[in-house]
Amino acid sequence: MTLTYPIIVRIALILILTFGINGVKSAFAEKADQDKPIILEAEKVSVNDVQQAYELDGDVLLTKGSILITGAKGNIKVDPEGYEYVDVQGTPDLVASFRQRREGLADEYMQGRASVVTYNAKTEWLTLTGDASLKRLLNMQMVDQLRGWKIEYDDVKQYYRVSPPDNAKPDDLPLARAVLSPRRKATLEK
Repeated sequence: MTLTYPIIVRIALILILTFGINGVKSAFAEKADQDKPIILEAEKVSVNDVQQAYELDGDVLLTKGSILITGAKGNIKVDPEGYEYVDVQGTPDLVASFRQRREGLADEYMQGRASVVTYNAKTEWLTLTGDASLKRLLNMQMVDQLRGWKIEYDDVKQYYRVSPPDNAKPDDLPLARAVLSPRRKATLEK
């Protein structure tokens, strides 16, 4: 069986996106965000202090340090250790979005958009679902970009994964797209 060039490229892209990208430099989510208060804005906010659950409806804006999440509706649950699990939905008129400054280089951000944004502050796991895009920006210039139905990003392990919808057919390929900038090796001066 002979593989054609487009199929080889698709397989390589799937392997890269599934198993992560080697050589990614060590820049993680800004650790100072963990100790910052959550600021919630919406047209309606419902607070359940006993269950540590919050419901937001209409023009949702969540800010926690450098983290900024927007959407049309949202739910936040805080676990006993104080970590937040955020689920924000968009609408056709107002997509959900996520933005966070990264530790290390000045002005480096992760920025994503999708129909649904979920973020687990404990594991630093971001999931973007429904016509999702995720960019890594350095000095407001795009360095990496991913597009697909569902994008999962593990900030601790520096791992991306793009998945198609469950009902995807092989004829629908390519369902994922990545633009990845080359990584430069750091040189140490003595």
